[in-house]
Amino acid sequence: MPEPRYRVAIVGAGPSGLFAAQFLTARDDVEVDIFDRLPTPYGLLRYGVAPDHTSIKSVANALARVFNSPAVRFLGLVSFGRDVTREELLASYDAVIYAVGASEDLRMGVPGEDAAGSRSAREFVAWYSGHPDAEPQSLHGVTQAVAIGVGNVAVDVARILAKEPLALDLTDMPEDVLAELRRATLTDVWVIGRRGPQHASFTTTELRELCRTPGVQVSVEESAFDGIDEAALDRRTRANVAVLREASETVVADPRVRLHFLFWRRPVALHGDPVSGLLIERTGLDAEGRVTGTGVTEELDVQLVLRAIGYRAVRLPGVPFDEPLGVIPSTQGRVLDGAAVAPREYVVGWIKRGPIGVIGTNKSDARETVEHVLADLDGLGPLPTRVDVVEALTARGLAPSSFDDWRRIEAAEANRGASHERERMKIEAWHELLDLVQRERPGGPIPPA
Repeated sequence: MPEPRYRVAIVGAGPSGLFAAQFLTARDDVEVDIFDRLPTPYGLLRYGVAPDHTSIKSVANALARVFNSPAVRFLGLVSFGRDVTREELLASYDAVIYAVGASEDLRMGVPGEDAAGSRSAREFVAWYSGHPDAEPQSLHGVTQAVAIGVGNVAVDVARILAKEPLALDLTDMPEDVLAELRRATLTDVWVIGRRGPQHASFTTTELRELCRTPGVQVSVEESAFDGIDEAALDRRTRANVAVLREASETVVADPRVRLHFLFWRRPVALHGDPVSGLLIERTGLDAEGRVTGTGVTEELDVQLVLRAIGYRAVRLPGVPFDEPLGVIPSTQGRVLDGAAVAPREYVVGWIKRGPIGVIGTNKSDARETVEHVLADLDGLGPLPTRVDVVEALTARGLAPSSFDDWRRIEAAEANRGASHERERMKIEAWHELLDLVQRERPGGPIPPA
Protein backbone atom coordinates (compact mmCIF):
# COMPACT_ATOMS: atom_id res chain seq x y z
CA MET A 1 0.00 0.00 0.00
CA PRO A 2 1.50 3.38 -0.97
CA GLU A 3 2.06 6.06 1.62
CA PRO A 4 -1.25 8.00 1.91
CA ARG A 5 -0.99 11.42 0.33
CA TYR A 6 -4.04 12.84 2.04
CA ARG A 7 -5.32 12.85 5.61
CA VAL A 8 -8.99 13.59 6.28
CA ALA A 9 -10.68 14.17 9.64
CA ILE A 10 -14.33 13.21 10.13
CA VAL A 11 -16.09 14.71 13.17
CA GLY A 12 -18.79 12.23 14.17
CA ALA A 13 -18.82 8.43 14.01
CA GLY A 14 -22.47 7.92 13.07
CA PRO A 15 -23.76 6.47 9.79
CA SER A 16 -23.10 9.59 7.69
CA GLY A 17 -19.50 9.84 8.91
CA LEU A 18 -18.83 6.13 8.38
CA PHE A 19 -20.32 6.17 4.89
CA ALA A 20 -18.02 9.10 4.10
CA ALA A 21 -15.04 7.11 5.40
CA GLN A 22 -16.00 4.16 3.21
CA PHE A 23 -16.04 6.31 0.08
CA LEU A 24 -12.82 8.10 0.99
CA THR A 25 -10.84 4.92 1.61
CA ALA A 26 -11.98 3.38 -1.66
CA ARG A 27 -8.91 5.26 -2.84
CA ASP A 28 -5.59 4.01 -1.50
CA ASP A 29 -4.04 7.47 -1.14
CA VAL A 30 -6.39 8.66 1.64
CA GLU A 31 -6.07 8.18 5.40
CA VAL A 32 -9.03 8.94 7.69
CA ASP A 33 -9.32 9.76 11.40
CA ILE A 34 -12.86 9.59 12.81
CA PHE A 35 -13.44 11.65 15.96
CA ASP A 36 -16.32 11.21 18.38
CA ARG A 37 -17.20 12.48 21.85
CA LEU A 38 -18.23 8.96 22.91
CA PRO A 39 -15.99 5.87 23.19
CA THR A 40 -18.59 4.02 21.11
CA PRO A 41 -19.01 4.44 17.33
CA TYR A 42 -22.19 4.20 15.17
CA GLY A 43 -24.15 7.17 16.53
CA LEU A 44 -27.89 6.74 15.98
CA LEU A 45 -27.41 3.16 14.84
CA ARG A 46 -26.46 2.41 18.44
CA TYR A 47 -28.45 5.02 20.32
CA GLY A 48 -31.37 5.94 18.06
CA VAL A 49 -32.61 2.76 16.38
CA ALA A 50 -35.17 0.97 18.55
CA PRO A 51 -33.58 -2.00 20.36
CA ASP A 52 -36.19 -4.40 18.97
CA HIS A 53 -35.27 -3.47 15.38
CA THR A 54 -32.32 -5.83 15.16
CA SER A 55 -32.48 -6.08 11.35
CA ILE A 56 -31.82 -2.34 10.97
CA LYS A 57 -29.04 -2.50 13.54
CA SER A 58 -27.29 -5.08 11.38
CA VAL A 59 -26.30 -2.13 9.19
CA ALA A 60 -23.73 -1.44 11.92
CA ASN A 61 -22.01 -4.72 11.06
CA ALA A 62 -21.56 -3.55 7.48
CA LEU A 63 -20.35 -0.11 8.53
CA ALA A 64 -17.94 -1.66 11.04
CA ARG A 65 -15.92 -3.03 8.14
CA VAL A 66 -14.58 0.44 7.46
CA PHE A 67 -12.51 0.06 10.64
CA ASN A 68 -10.83 -3.04 9.20
CA SER A 69 -8.86 -0.73 6.93
CA PRO A 70 -5.43 0.27 8.26
CA ALA A 71 -6.13 3.68 6.73
CA VAL A 72 -8.93 4.38 9.26
CA ARG A 73 -8.58 5.27 12.95
CA PHE A 74 -11.32 5.77 15.52
CA LEU A 75 -10.50 8.50 18.05
CA GLY A 76 -13.16 8.49 20.74
CA LEU A 77 -13.60 10.65 23.82
CA VAL A 78 -12.61 13.75 21.86
CA SER A 79 -15.09 16.60 22.09
CA PHE A 80 -14.95 19.07 19.20
CA GLY A 81 -14.62 22.63 20.47
CA ARG A 82 -13.42 21.57 23.90
CA ASP A 83 -10.62 19.09 23.26
CA VAL A 84 -9.83 19.96 19.66
CA THR A 85 -10.68 23.09 17.69
CA ARG A 86 -11.58 23.83 14.12
CA GLU A 87 -8.23 25.54 13.65
CA GLU A 88 -6.29 22.55 15.00
CA LEU A 89 -8.06 20.13 12.67
CA LEU A 90 -7.50 22.35 9.66
CA ALA A 91 -3.80 22.52 10.55
CA SER A 92 -3.64 18.75 10.93
CA TYR A 93 -5.68 17.45 7.99
CA ASP A 94 -6.03 18.12 4.30
CA ALA A 95 -9.81 18.13 4.69
CA VAL A 96 -12.31 18.16 7.56
CA ILE A 97 -15.81 16.66 7.28
CA TYR A 98 -18.45 17.53 9.88
CA ALA A 99 -20.86 14.63 10.50
CA VAL A 100 -22.32 15.41 13.90
CA GLY A 101 -26.05 15.00 13.18
CA ALA A 102 -28.81 16.79 15.07
CA SER A 103 -28.68 16.45 18.84
CA GLU A 104 -31.46 18.73 20.08
CA ASP A 105 -35.21 18.33 19.76
CA LEU A 106 -37.77 20.90 18.73
CA ARG A 107 -40.18 22.24 21.34
CA MET A 108 -43.96 22.60 21.19
CA GLY A 109 -43.99 26.10 22.68
CA VAL A 110 -47.10 25.57 24.82
CA PRO A 111 -47.76 26.32 28.52
CA GLY A 112 -46.72 23.55 30.90
CA GLU A 113 -44.18 22.04 28.51
CA ASP A 114 -41.47 22.08 31.19
CA ALA A 115 -43.54 20.24 33.80
CA ALA A 116 -42.40 16.88 35.15
CA GLY A 117 -43.78 14.19 32.89
CA SER A 118 -43.31 16.30 29.76
CA ARG A 119 -40.22 15.06 27.94
CA SER A 120 -38.72 14.84 24.51
CA ALA A 121 -38.96 11.59 22.64
CA ARG A 122 -35.23 12.00 21.96
CA GLU A 123 -34.52 11.75 25.69
CA PHE A 124 -36.84 8.76 26.01
CA VAL A 125 -35.16 6.98 23.08
CA ALA A 126 -31.71 7.72 24.52
CA TRP A 127 -32.82 6.17 27.81
CA TYR A 128 -34.13 2.90 26.41
CA SER A 129 -31.19 2.74 23.98
CA GLY A 130 -28.65 2.94 26.82
CA HIS A 131 -27.00 6.26 25.97
CA PRO A 132 -24.55 7.25 28.74
CA ASP A 133 -25.90 10.83 28.84
CA ALA A 134 -29.53 9.73 29.22
CA GLU A 135 -31.50 10.64 32.32
CA PRO A 136 -33.43 7.77 33.96
CA GLN A 137 -37.07 7.79 32.88
CA SER A 138 -39.67 6.90 35.48
CA LEU A 139 -42.99 5.38 34.41
CA HIS A 140 -44.30 5.23 37.96
CA GLY A 141 -47.96 6.22 38.05
CA VAL A 142 -48.19 6.48 34.25
CA THR A 143 -51.29 4.75 32.92
CA GLN A 144 -51.85 6.98 29.88
CA ALA A 145 -49.17 8.45 27.64
CA VAL A 146 -49.05 10.64 24.52
CA ALA A 147 -46.55 10.86 21.67
CA ILE A 148 -46.87 14.19 19.85
CA GLY A 149 -45.84 13.73 16.23
CA VAL A 150 -46.55 11.47 13.26
CA GLY A 151 -43.10 10.23 12.25
CA ASN A 152 -41.11 7.11 12.98
CA VAL A 153 -39.81 8.42 16.31
CA ALA A 154 -43.39 8.72 17.58
CA VAL A 155 -44.07 5.21 16.27
CA ASP A 156 -41.00 3.83 18.05
CA VAL A 157 -41.79 5.31 21.46
CA ALA A 158 -45.46 4.31 21.17
CA ARG A 159 -44.47 0.73 20.32
CA ILE A 160 -41.99 0.47 23.20
CA LEU A 161 -44.65 1.78 25.60
CA ALA A 162 -47.39 -0.50 24.25
CA LYS A 163 -45.36 -3.66 23.78
CA GLU A 164 -45.41 -6.52 26.25
CA PRO A 165 -42.13 -6.06 28.19
CA LEU A 166 -41.37 -9.79 27.94
CA ALA A 167 -41.12 -9.30 24.17
CA LEU A 168 -38.20 -6.93 24.79
CA ASP A 169 -36.23 -9.31 26.98
CA LEU A 170 -34.01 -10.50 24.12
CA THR A 171 -32.99 -6.98 23.08
CA ASP A 172 -29.80 -5.20 24.17
CA MET A 173 -31.72 -2.82 26.47
CA PRO A 174 -30.05 -2.21 29.83
CA GLU A 175 -31.61 -4.22 32.64
CA ASP A 176 -32.66 -1.07 34.53
CA VAL A 177 -34.69 0.03 31.51
CA LEU A 178 -36.39 -3.34 31.17
CA ALA A 179 -37.17 -3.37 34.89
CA GLU A 180 -38.89 0.02 34.59
CA LEU A 181 -40.92 -1.12 31.57
CA ARG A 182 -41.98 -4.28 33.45
CA ARG A 183 -43.21 -2.16 36.36
CA ALA A 184 -45.23 0.14 34.10
CA THR A 185 -49.03 -0.03 34.21
CA LEU A 186 -49.92 1.61 30.89
CA THR A 187 -53.43 1.15 29.57
CA ASP A 188 -53.65 3.84 26.84
CA VAL A 189 -51.20 5.39 24.39
CA TRP A 190 -52.06 8.26 22.03
CA VAL A 191 -50.27 9.34 18.85
CA ILE A 192 -51.30 12.88 17.91
CA GLY A 193 -50.76 14.81 14.69
CA ARG A 194 -51.75 18.30 13.53
CA ARG A 195 -52.77 17.07 10.08
CA GLY A 196 -54.47 14.01 8.65
CA PRO A 197 -53.18 10.46 8.12
CA GLN A 198 -52.39 11.30 4.49
CA HIS A 199 -49.83 13.86 5.72
CA ALA A 200 -48.03 11.63 8.23
CA SER A 201 -44.40 10.73 7.60
CA PHE A 202 -44.52 7.18 9.00
CA THR A 203 -42.80 4.54 6.95
CA THR A 204 -45.28 1.76 6.28
CA THR A 205 -43.20 -1.05 7.75
CA GLU A 206 -42.86 0.72 11.11
CA LEU A 207 -46.52 1.78 11.17
CA ARG A 208 -47.71 -1.74 10.38
CA GLU A 209 -45.47 -3.18 13.11
CA LEU A 210 -46.95 -0.79 15.66
CA CYS A 211 -50.54 -1.45 14.61
CA ARG A 212 -50.02 -5.21 14.80
CA THR A 213 -48.37 -5.21 18.21
CA PRO A 214 -49.88 -8.21 20.07
CA GLY A 215 -52.44 -7.30 22.71
CA VAL A 216 -52.95 -3.75 21.40
CA GLN A 217 -56.32 -2.41 20.22
CA VAL A 218 -55.96 0.39 17.67
CA SER A 219 -58.53 3.12 17.20
CA VAL A 220 -58.72 5.85 14.55
CA GLU A 221 -61.67 8.20 14.21
CA GLU A 222 -63.56 7.49 11.00
CA SER A 223 -63.66 11.22 10.33
CA ALA A 224 -59.87 11.24 10.06
CA PHE A 225 -60.23 9.62 6.62
CA ASP A 226 -62.78 12.15 5.34
CA GLY A 227 -61.80 13.90 2.14
CA ILE A 228 -58.80 11.67 1.37
CA ASP A 229 -58.45 11.01 -2.37
CA GLU A 230 -56.56 7.74 -2.18
CA ALA A 231 -56.06 7.64 -5.95
CA ALA A 232 -54.01 10.83 -5.66
CA LEU A 233 -51.73 9.49 -2.92
CA ASP A 234 -48.25 8.11 -3.47
CA ARG A 235 -47.62 4.44 -2.78
CA ARG A 236 -46.29 4.89 0.78
CA THR A 237 -49.08 7.19 1.91
CA ARG A 238 -51.78 5.00 0.35
CA ALA A 239 -50.32 2.00 2.19
CA ASN A 240 -50.24 3.95 5.47
CA VAL A 241 -53.90 4.88 5.14
CA ALA A 242 -54.76 1.25 4.42
CA VAL A 243 -52.82 0.07 7.48
CA LEU A 244 -54.64 2.54 9.72
CA ARG A 245 -58.05 1.59 8.30
CA GLU A 246 -57.40 -2.11 8.72
CA ALA A 247 -56.08 -1.71 12.26
CA SER A 248 -59.04 0.42 13.36
CA GLU A 249 -61.46 -2.18 12.01
CA THR A 250 -59.72 -5.11 13.72
CA VAL A 251 -61.10 -6.09 17.11
CA VAL A 252 -58.57 -7.35 19.67
CA ALA A 253 -60.07 -9.48 22.43
CA ASP A 254 -59.17 -8.32 25.96
CA PRO A 255 -56.58 -5.77 24.85
CA ARG A 256 -53.71 -5.10 27.20
CA VAL A 257 -53.20 -1.56 25.83
CA ARG A 258 -55.39 0.74 23.73
CA LEU A 259 -53.57 2.73 21.04
CA HIS A 260 -55.38 5.85 19.81
CA PHE A 261 -54.36 7.75 16.67
CA LEU A 262 -55.73 11.30 16.91
CA PHE A 263 -55.31 13.26 13.68
CA TRP A 264 -56.22 16.91 13.12
CA ARG A 265 -55.24 17.82 16.70
CA ARG A 266 -52.55 19.99 18.21
CA PRO A 267 -51.37 20.46 21.81
CA VAL A 268 -52.52 23.67 23.48
CA ALA A 269 -51.39 23.29 27.09
CA LEU A 270 -50.19 20.75 29.62
CA HIS A 271 -51.87 20.81 33.00
CA GLY A 272 -50.38 19.88 36.36
CA ASP A 273 -46.82 19.43 37.56
CA PRO A 274 -46.27 16.55 37.29
CA VAL A 275 -48.44 16.38 34.19
CA SER A 276 -52.00 15.22 34.78
CA GLY A 277 -53.66 16.36 31.57
CA LEU A 278 -53.11 17.53 28.00
CA LEU A 279 -55.39 20.09 26.38
CA ILE A 280 -55.63 19.57 22.61
CA GLU A 281 -57.38 21.56 19.90
CA ARG A 282 -59.00 20.33 16.72
CA THR A 283 -57.30 21.72 13.62
CA GLY A 284 -58.10 22.34 9.99
CA LEU A 285 -56.55 23.98 6.94
CA ASP A 286 -57.01 27.62 6.01
CA ALA A 287 -57.37 28.93 2.47
CA GLU A 288 -53.59 28.79 1.98
CA GLY A 289 -53.40 25.20 3.19
CA ARG A 290 -51.83 26.07 6.55
CA VAL A 291 -52.82 24.33 9.78
CA THR A 292 -55.07 26.46 11.95
CA GLY A 293 -56.97 25.92 15.16
CA THR A 294 -60.75 25.56 15.18
CA GLY A 295 -61.26 26.60 18.80
CA VAL A 296 -62.74 23.18 19.66
CA THR A 297 -60.75 21.68 22.52
CA GLU A 298 -60.71 18.51 24.59
CA GLU A 299 -58.57 17.23 27.44
CA LEU A 300 -56.80 13.91 27.78
CA ASP A 301 -56.06 12.56 31.24
CA VAL A 302 -52.42 11.65 30.71
CA GLN A 303 -49.33 11.48 32.91
CA LEU A 304 -46.62 11.35 30.23
CA VAL A 305 -46.23 13.55 27.15
CA LEU A 306 -43.40 12.83 24.71
CA ARG A 307 -42.79 15.36 21.96
CA ALA A 308 -41.55 13.81 18.74
CA ILE A 309 -41.87 16.77 16.39
CA GLY A 310 -38.35 16.90 15.02
CA TYR A 311 -34.68 17.40 15.74
CA ARG A 312 -32.32 20.31 15.39
CA ALA A 313 -28.57 20.50 14.99
CA VAL A 314 -26.35 22.39 17.44
CA ARG A 315 -23.79 24.97 16.37
CA LEU A 316 -20.21 23.65 16.37
CA PRO A 317 -17.76 26.10 17.97
CA GLY A 318 -16.15 28.27 15.32
CA VAL A 319 -17.94 26.61 12.38
CA PRO A 320 -20.38 28.55 10.16
CA PHE A 321 -24.01 27.85 11.07
CA ASP A 322 -27.39 28.79 9.62
CA GLU A 323 -29.39 29.44 12.77
CA PRO A 324 -32.88 29.57 11.20
CA LEU A 325 -32.36 26.31 9.29
CA GLY A 326 -30.24 24.60 11.95
CA VAL A 327 -27.57 23.37 9.52
CA ILE A 328 -24.02 24.14 8.47
CA PRO A 329 -24.52 26.11 5.24
CA SER A 330 -23.09 24.27 2.27
CA THR A 331 -23.23 23.74 -1.45
CA GLN A 332 -22.98 20.12 -2.57
CA GLY A 333 -21.27 19.30 0.72
CA ARG A 334 -18.76 22.16 0.64
CA VAL A 335 -19.09 24.39 3.72
CA LEU A 336 -20.03 28.00 3.03
CA ASP A 337 -18.66 30.84 5.14
CA GLY A 338 -20.97 33.65 4.15
CA ALA A 339 -21.16 33.55 0.36
CA ALA A 340 -17.71 31.97 -0.03
CA VAL A 341 -16.70 28.32 0.08
CA ALA A 342 -14.61 27.54 3.17
CA PRO A 343 -11.51 25.78 1.83
CA ARG A 344 -11.09 22.12 2.86
CA GLU A 345 -14.25 22.00 5.02
CA TYR A 346 -17.19 19.74 4.22
CA VAL A 347 -20.41 18.45 5.74
CA VAL A 348 -22.55 15.29 5.57
CA GLY A 349 -25.76 13.98 7.13
CA TRP A 350 -28.37 15.85 9.14
CA ILE A 351 -26.03 18.75 9.93
CA LYS A 352 -25.85 19.22 6.13
CA ARG A 353 -29.44 18.75 4.99
CA GLY A 354 -31.56 18.87 8.16
CA PRO A 355 -33.06 15.94 10.11
CA ILE A 356 -34.75 14.20 7.20
CA GLY A 357 -34.33 10.84 5.53
CA VAL A 358 -33.56 7.36 6.78
CA ILE A 359 -30.19 5.73 7.44
CA GLY A 360 -29.75 4.80 3.79
CA THR A 361 -30.24 8.43 2.75
CA ASN A 362 -26.89 9.19 4.37
CA LYS A 363 -25.10 6.96 1.87
CA SER A 364 -25.98 8.95 -1.25
CA ASP A 365 -25.53 12.16 0.75
CA ALA A 366 -22.00 11.11 1.78
CA ARG A 367 -21.14 10.04 -1.75
CA GLU A 368 -21.98 13.50 -3.07
CA THR A 369 -19.79 15.23 -0.48
CA VAL A 370 -16.85 12.84 -0.85
CA GLU A 371 -16.79 13.26 -4.63
CA HIS A 372 -16.17 16.97 -4.06
CA VAL A 373 -13.65 16.33 -1.27
CA LEU A 374 -11.53 14.13 -3.54
CA ALA A 375 -11.83 16.47 -6.50
CA ASP A 376 -10.75 19.43 -4.37
CA LEU A 377 -7.85 17.52 -2.81
CA ASP A 378 -6.55 16.53 -6.22
CA GLY A 379 -6.69 20.17 -7.23
CA LEU A 380 -5.14 21.62 -4.07
CA GLY A 381 -2.64 18.89 -3.22
CA PRO A 382 -1.66 17.93 0.35
CA LEU A 383 -0.78 20.49 3.02
CA PRO A 384 2.93 21.35 2.95
CA THR A 385 3.14 20.82 6.74
CA ARG A 386 0.79 19.17 9.19
CA VAL A 387 0.36 19.18 12.96
CA ASP A 388 -0.08 15.73 14.54
CA VAL A 389 -3.33 16.31 16.43
CA VAL A 390 -3.06 13.07 18.43
CA GLU A 391 0.39 14.06 19.66
CA ALA A 392 -0.99 17.49 20.57
CA LEU A 393 -3.87 15.90 22.53
CA THR A 394 -1.48 13.53 24.31
CA ALA A 395 0.79 16.43 25.23
CA ARG A 396 -2.22 18.04 26.94
CA GLY A 397 -2.90 14.84 28.89
CA LEU A 398 -5.83 13.80 26.70
CA ALA A 399 -5.81 10.21 25.51
CA PRO A 400 -8.35 9.41 22.76
CA SER A 401 -9.95 5.99 22.94
CA SER A 402 -9.43 3.57 20.07
CA PHE A 403 -11.41 1.01 18.14
CA ASP A 404 -9.71 -1.66 20.25
CA ASP A 405 -11.19 0.05 23.30
CA TRP A 406 -14.59 -0.16 21.63
CA ARG A 407 -14.04 -3.87 21.01
CA ARG A 408 -13.40 -4.25 24.74
CA ILE A 409 -16.71 -2.50 25.50
CA GLU A 410 -18.42 -4.72 22.94
CA ALA A 411 -17.00 -7.87 24.55
CA ALA A 412 -18.11 -6.71 28.00
CA GLU A 413 -21.63 -6.13 26.68
CA ALA A 414 -21.67 -9.63 25.20
CA ASN A 415 -20.57 -11.06 28.56
CA ARG A 416 -23.26 -9.10 30.38
CA GLY A 417 -25.85 -10.32 27.89
CA ALA A 418 -24.78 -13.94 28.29
CA SER A 419 -25.45 -13.73 32.02
CA HIS A 420 -29.07 -12.83 31.14
CA GLU A 421 -29.32 -15.34 28.26
CA ARG A 422 -29.14 -12.56 25.69
CA GLU A 423 -26.77 -11.88 22.84
CA ARG A 424 -25.67 -8.63 24.47
CA MET A 425 -26.77 -5.97 26.93
CA LYS A 426 -25.76 -2.34 26.66
CA ILE A 427 -23.43 -0.76 29.18
CA GLU A 428 -25.07 2.59 29.79
CA ALA A 429 -23.11 4.09 32.69
CA TRP A 430 -20.28 6.50 31.94
CA HIS A 431 -18.12 5.18 34.78
CA GLU A 432 -18.35 1.63 33.45
CA LEU A 433 -17.50 2.69 29.90
CA LEU A 434 -14.56 4.73 31.16
CA ASP A 435 -13.34 1.87 33.32
CA LEU A 436 -13.28 -0.38 30.27
CA VAL A 437 -11.43 2.21 28.21
CA GLN A 438 -8.97 2.92 31.01
CA ARG A 439 -7.98 -0.71 31.18
CA GLU A 440 -4.57 -0.93 29.54
CA ARG A 441 -4.57 2.86 29.12
CA PRO A 442 -2.34 4.34 31.85
CA GLY A 443 -3.07 7.91 30.77
CA GLY A 444 -6.82 7.41 31.16
CA PRO A 445 -9.51 8.73 28.84
CA ILE A 446 -11.12 12.12 28.70
CA PRO A 447 -14.09 12.41 31.06
CA PRO A 448 -17.46 13.23 29.49
CA ALA A 449 -18.62 16.81 29.21
